[in-house]
Amino acid sequence: MIDPRFHECTGPLLLSDLLSAAGHEALADDLTSASSIDGASDLADAGPASISFAASKAYADQLVRSGAGAVLVTAELAVSVPGHATAIICEKPYDVFVDILNVLYPDDGAAIIRASMRTEPLPLIEPGVVLGANVTVGAGAQIGSGTVVGANTTIGAGVTIGRDCVISSNVSIECAHLGNEVVIQPGVVIGAEGFGFQLRADRHRKIPQLGRVIIQDRVELGANTTVDRGTLGDTVIGEGTKIDNLVQVGHNCRIGRNCVISGMCGLSGSTVLEDGVVMGGGAGTAGHLRLGANTLVLARSGVTHNFPAGSNIAGAPAQDVKMWKREIVAIRRLSKGDKT
Repeated sequence: MIDPRFHECTGPLLLSDLLSAAGHEALADDLTSASSIDGASDLADAGPASISFAASKAYADQLVRSGAGAVLVTAELAVSVPGHATAIICEKPYDVFVDILNVLYPDDGAAIIRASMRTEPLPLIEPGVVLGANVTVGAGAQIGSGTVVGANTTIGAGVTIGRDCVISSNVSIECAHLGNEVVIQPGVVIGAEGFGFQLRADRHRKIPQLGRVIIQDRVELGANTTVDRGTLGDTVIGEGTKIDNLVQVGHNCRIGRNCVISGMCGLSGSTVLEDGVVMGGGAGTAGHLRLGANTLVLARSGVTHNFPAGSNIAGAPAQDVKMWKREIVAIRRLSKGDKT
């Protein structure tokens, strides 16, 4: 969700004014609704004053159930727009949506930096918190009792940190909510912008990153690991999960409870790891895929598609470990000229 603690919205705006400000006057002229929009959201989280989008048939099921007040859709999806919502039919809904995001949440990355310069409201720091040298705590941040924060760490405006946490030195946290007993090793970056661009021949266009990071109880993040905030929704790390050094968690990833992720792994955006997944060192995933509960991913594997619960996979591209071992044996035989 887009949390107003971190991302300030310029709304409410009349839908027609919003479209015009985004450079889409033709779409504004076609409107028959005078509805007001006070924010943007994905289909699942959208409310009656939110605008969302559906760019392909993959969104059809979510679209039917969405509570959005206005939806940008292709012509073929217009029939799936709920009766309570205004359908805005356009050829490229996502492109228009990004234009609208830039109107509702202008210059968001810089806005977050400016928010860190505010002094009001004062941070809420419970008794028993220990702050090291040169720690910066932003406006409206909250830190629970028993938490220790190491030197040179920056905690951004609106961030919340639970009780009995250890936040080591040289850590940066923004757009995030942390639970209790969380351990963050030195150099970790939480809540930075995700790697989101529309690729164009002349100039790649940055997509606003307006989500959050949610880190649940008893999570540990190793040194120099990075967890990017979501684009619209949240990046979530489930309770009890342990992540090693130098791991990249991309925007909108969902990591379940009690997972173990070894050093130098990389999770591309919108990867879902169900509970108990274990990843060996240097493994990586392509984006928008799911690994079922208790899946074991061997070191250096490259995961390119979904796997069900209890899988044991290896290789690049990753496959069932037994098949991978057979292929390795066959290749070695061929390389030695053994045709048996």
